[in-house]
Amino acid sequence: MADPRSLFNLAGKTACITGASSGLGRQAALALAGAGASVIVVARRKDPLGQLTSKIGEQSAFVVADVAARDQLDQLVDAICTPFGSPDILVHAAGVNTRQVADDVTAEGWDQTLALNLSAPFFLSQKLVPAMRGKGWGRILHFASLQSSRAFPGGIAYGATKAGIAQLTRAMAEAWSQYGITTNAIGPGFFPTELTQAVFDDEVRSARNAEQTCVGRNGRLEDLNGPLLFLCSEASSYVTGQLLMVDGGFTAK
Repeated sequence: MADPRSLFNLAGKTACITGASSGLGRQAALALAGAGASVIVVARRKDPLGQLTSKIGEQSAFVVADVAARDQLDQLVDAICTPFGSPDILVHAAGVNTRQVADDVTAEGWDQTLALNLSAPFFLSQKLVPAMRGKGWGRILHFASLQSSRAFPGGIAYGATKAGIAQLTRAMAEAWSQYGITTNAIGPGFFPTELTQAVFDDEVRSARNAEQTCVGRNGRLEDLNGPLLFLCSEASSYVTGQLLMVDGGFTAK
């Protein structure tokens, strides 16, 4: 009988992670590289990407790009595929939250949020799926949110995109799972990232969020490692179209 731990071994696989300069994307890159994958990290800021690839080592490379720039998508795909070939695993962690309340939402903020949070994950996936289909194996992972199903103040544009991610996950699973390409999403609770810095800086608010979980604390970035490895490996071969909430039970209460 094969060792069940081998299901999580990503040696020989290549992963591309967007939004990898910080937060959830950076953690995804570290977790997948730690499991043996070669990683391509993508973001707009060069210095944090360089620091990340220096930490990971020669099994990593970075691409400086705006994944929401659709007119540059072909160049981005070429750059992603150059160091280690077309990726087997694609993790969409790039995102923005303008935090504009409903009465103050601007067309610019709305369009920016939809372009990065919802459109970019689909169109980049669409470009990289043919190579996955040719291999008969692929893993696509989105980051959803508590706001995929709950309304938060100042989150109307962000929440709309994260609700869209939940349905996009199901629709992409329906389209491509027959070719061995699964699509799933992680819905993080409150984790310390740049997007949530204002929340964690407010001690009262941070403590209130922790109290709303079943486990009694907010998330630590390392709490994502297990779900990431599961959904990006052979271990989840019969799991697709699913949104896994990694929130300490926040949505269970």
